[in-house]
Amino acid sequence: MRSLKAPFSNNGTSGRRLTLLHLVCAAALFSFLVFVIQSSFFAGYQQPLADLNREEVRILSDFQSSVQQCVAKRGLGLTAHIIDHCKLVLKFPEGTNSTWYNEQFKIYEPLEYPYDVCEAILLWEQYRNMTTVLTREYLDARPDGWFDYAAKRIAQLGADKCYNRTLCEEHLNLILPSKPPFCPRQFKTCAVVGNSGDLLKTDFGEEIDSHDAVIRDNEAPVNEKYAKYVGLKRDFRLVVRGAAGNMIAILNGSDDEVLVIKSVIHRDFNAMIKLIPNPVYLFQGIVLRRGAKGTGMKSIELALSMCDIVDIYGFTVDPGYTEWTRYFSTPRKGHNPLQGRAYYQLLECLGVIRIHSPMRSKRKQDWSDVPDRKTIRRAHTAALSLKKSRSGQAGDLGQFGSCKVWANVDPGTEGPISGSPDMSDTRKHSGYSKWELTPFNSLRKEAQDHYKQMERVSLYKMDGNKLDDLVCVRHSFDSSA
Repeated sequence: MRSLKAPFSNNGTSGRRLTLLHLVCAAALFSFLVFVIQSSFFAGYQQPLADLNREEVRILSDFQSSVQQCVAKRGLGLTAHIIDHCKLVLKFPEGTNSTWYNEQFKIYEPLEYPYDVCEAILLWEQYRNMTTVLTREYLDARPDGWFDYAAKRIAQLGADKCYNRTLCEEHLNLILPSKPPFCPRQFKTCAVVGNSGDLLKTDFGEEIDSHDAVIRDNEAPVNEKYAKYVGLKRDFRLVVRGAAGNMIAILNGSDDEVLVIKSVIHRDFNAMIKLIPNPVYLFQGIVLRRGAKGTGMKSIELALSMCDIVDIYGFTVDPGYTEWTRYFSTPRKGHNPLQGRAYYQLLECLGVIRIHSPMRSKRKQDWSDVPDRKTIRRAHTAALSLKKSRSGQAGDLGQFGSCKVWANVDPGTEGPISGSPDMSDTRKHSGYSKWELTPFNSLRKEAQDHYKQMERVSLYKMDGNKLDDLVCVRHSFDSSA
């Protein structure tokens, strides 16, 4: 009996051990299969993003090549050297005369300027949707808009904050519309006329006057003496605070020319504004920390926020200069022309502006070597998508993805037009507020369509040179306003 039980007992133990081994192997195999399936799934999930990034890089690389070719054909000696799909360097040819000395850094202007084309196209294309005039709705919508920001736009306030809002409103009401007086695509063509002495080398006057709107700077005279060089049409003038003393004389005979103050309001400006019939507003825009500086650049920003096509005249963009000149005064030291020349050329090859100058006037102006709007929009979409994916932003946030502050304005609640009770009779009985009262239905069709495409939202920059901190104000539709 024992001899029979012993074999039976051993066989049972061996069978149980074999079954356990099979279970362990099966579990291991199952875990491995699960791991492989999960890995394949997540790899497949990530793959579209990687493919998308590769497609965006390809689009931007092709765009860089287009920009490079454009600079080669239009840059009058400038060349573009591609670093990657976003970065390039604009170089002046050897032997370029760098005459501008930087006292702060004790160096002459360099002959090379690096740029991020992706950031540049995001910045400037966004201006086509922006509002560049300070409004009451912006101050109302912006956090601490009245308390903090308004004080920054008032000189001689005596405080760094608007502790007394009524006092701040008294300073600003004169030039503060409730809503934007101008809108994107309001004009088809705009001429931005700088003050360079180069204008005296050409006869651009009639060409400038043929534009739907003309934007000029500061105290630049417009009269018969200079008519064949700079034209006579005057629609907008961007001015700095120091120009207030001469503005009445400069505006003589031009009651409709819109003044846009570049920086701050102050007592001298207020006193002048109360006497004149011209519309007057404050510029609301970002501060460019790279590229050309000065009123000319702000004029381009203003134009791009209202115009489909922006032509610039009277900017020092040709080679061979030795000093800064103005067409109506003696030469003097001033801006950094090499840096400005490089940046303006970049902007032309990004489709932002079209440059007109003495050297360019001698050749047929053919814009076919500038990337077309379809190509630019495609590059803009790729740059925006790449920026979002690399910053970890999920999904498509649409055209309002950069709106950080929202507000709504209903018909009948927009607030008052600009002005003050102590204005002169000349101003009270003028058409200074006509742009604020322009009926929607009287705008050109492209402007109306754009407004509807933007879902009746006005976009404002908040601070600095940031692309991702917009104040966005939605208006309820009212075709009569």
